[in-house]
Amino acid sequence: MNDLIKKQINDAKGLMDKAIEHTDSELAKIRAGKAMPAMLDGVTVEYYGAPTPLAQIGSINSPDARTLIVQPWEKNLLSKIEKAIIDSNIGLNPQNDGSVIRMNVPPLTEERRRDLVKKVKEEAERGKVAVRNVRKDINGKIQRLKSEGVSEDEIKGGEGEIQKLTDSNIVRVDKLAEAKEKDIMTI
Repeated sequence: MNDLIKKQINDAKGLMDKAIEHTDSELAKIRAGKAMPAMLDGVTVEYYGAPTPLAQIGSINSPDARTLIVQPWEKNLLSKIEKAIIDSNIGLNPQNDGSVIRMNVPPLTEERRRDLVKKVKEEAERGKVAVRNVRKDINGKIQRLKSEGVSEDEIKGGEGEIQKLTDSNIVRVDKLAEAKEKDIMTI
């Protein structure tokens, strides 16, 4: 196989892996009834005039399956963190005791579980679209290699390899989504 096509296939692998990683991180943010520090990944706090991720200004722990504790590095940030959690609209009620912020994660209702499963499916679909977009871009680059003297057979072979990569990565996204759905629906 032509070196130019091999380079495009390697590029596709890297880009598709990034799409899978992104999908995995987005799925981790969807809560599954258990308290997980990743639930607070999207929360940003105003810190010296700049929006800063919560994980960078304090430690986030989960001592049990129903509780999250945020311990800021600076005590004067407690009220700002509390306000940021409320404003983030993630369904948690922070309780400030003067040194840490505790949040009880309520158990999920059946209806809420179904909504979360829909969210998981939407996120998985975004991941699949990202993988397909990589395929489209790389196939376009491979087609443009005709002008550099790459034979039609090599181009078809390269596109076939890209399709195999796409199919295997779509299966990876499906497995991630399936595992998350199972996690959400388990009481």
